[in-house]
Amino acid sequence: MRDFSVSIYRNLLAALQEAKYFFINFEDYCLGHIPQGKWIILRHDVDDKKQNSLAFARVQNSLGIKGTYYFRMVPESFDKDLIRQVYELGHEVGYHYEDMDFARGDRKKALQFFEKHIQELRSVVPIHTICMHGSPKSAYDNKDVWKDYNYRDYGLIGEPYFDMNFNEVFYITDTGRMWDGYKVSLRDKVKTDKQWPVYHSTKEVISALKNSQFPEKVMMNFHPQRWDNNYWHWTKELLIQNAKNQVKRIIISRQVQNV
Repeated sequence: MRDFSVSIYRNLLAALQEAKYFFINFEDYCLGHIPQGKWIILRHDVDDKKQNSLAFARVQNSLGIKGTYYFRMVPESFDKDLIRQVYELGHEVGYHYEDMDFARGDRKKALQFFEKHIQELRSVVPIHTICMHGSPKSAYDNKDVWKDYNYRDYGLIGEPYFDMNFNEVFYITDTGRMWDGYKVSLRDKVKTDKQWPVYHSTKEVISALKNSQFPEKVMMNFHPQRWDNNYWHWTKELLIQNAKNQVKRIIISRQVQNV
């Protein structure tokens, strides 16, 4: 079975259920609604190919699972009808903000963009949490808008990169189209002093679950655009992502040299 297909994604969810994980969303975590025992937050960054995210949301709903979906304010992601469908399937919806990019680094303008966008999203569904978009091609870090302002002033209760203790919660992301993609990640990184296990493929994650060797408190981040059963779409995404990874490796190498 090909990695990063919807088929293996279903197998991953089944393995999590068999391993007796509770599924919570990020809002639950922020409110302290955390169950006893093993739990996982399925986070989805809807960067592109929004229909793939709706497919994920339907798969989860069919299994009685809930997740968190962060939508950007760009045509590839923002779609009022689709967002409503995801929300009505029982999932949390949040804002995947990139307002420092829109404002070209001007924090005051970035906040104005943020206010406009959060209001627009809230006209569709309730929004209680946000999460930055990494924007690997941008010179700006979208989290920097909060150096001058506070997202809690907008009735928001959490942002994963600020409000989650990653010494206690294992963060694993498919950035780079691999589960150890932190090697080619520019911004999708978290601060932790703990030596967490490393997995490369989804099969490795499933194996760890079946052998009771997977961490018990987890945030697992997906980019659904990368997951597809259609062989042509799957191959195209593989080639594009491999090219992106090479560019990011060059950028990271230059950053290290300039330190």
